[in-house]
Amino acid sequence: MSAQTEALHKLIKEQREGAKQWLHYWQEFSAFDTWQFWFHVIMFVTPLIILLFAMDWKRALQLGFYGFNVHVWFGYFDDFGATQALWTYPYKMVPFVAHSLGMDASLVPVLFILVYQWTTKHNKNYYIYTLLLSLFLSFILKPIFVMHHLFKFNSWANYFHLFLTYIVIIVLSKAITDFFMFMQKKAQEKANQVEPAKKGRKGKFR
Repeated sequence: MSAQTEALHKLIKEQREGAKQWLHYWQEFSAFDTWQFWFHVIMFVTPLIILLFAMDWKRALQLGFYGFNVHVWFGYFDDFGATQALWTYPYKMVPFVAHSLGMDASLVPVLFILVYQWTTKHNKNYYIYTLLLSLFLSFILKPIFVMHHLFKFNSWANYFHLFLTYIVIIVLSKAITDFFMFMQKKAQEKANQVEPAKKGRKGKFR
């Protein structure tokens, strides 16, 4: 067995052992008989219900694509911080993920979707309002989570680092969404130009 294979097997064994320990921890301290578990369930379900009634469904693809970007980027950052032990969610809805499913897949994306929808509909400055939301999430909501032991810093990371991740997320999500919307518009314009030309050629042969 090579040194690489031996090292890989060791890491896989430790990873499996860590997963077992997290499952055992969840069953003991964060399962169905705790209020924290049901808090996470509510945090996951409630924003989705609100979005169901508040979303402008005529723009569902644009808003959903933007929200999915927020979800993915926030999930990457949150998972990185959790797996690197920079922070921890002591209570979880699902024990098999390092981050908070309610935060990453529901609460944060839905809040940003609603702000994005409002700013684009009323021609407001997207960056100002998403920056205000980021300040709220980083310096008000997360400290409340810390106060109730729903979130815990373990190392050098702090609220300001969380705020910086939100800034990256709002910029990337907007830029990627704008790029795809631009490409879609260009494709539609090209299609609209081609269609009359096709009709004209058909008319000549009648």
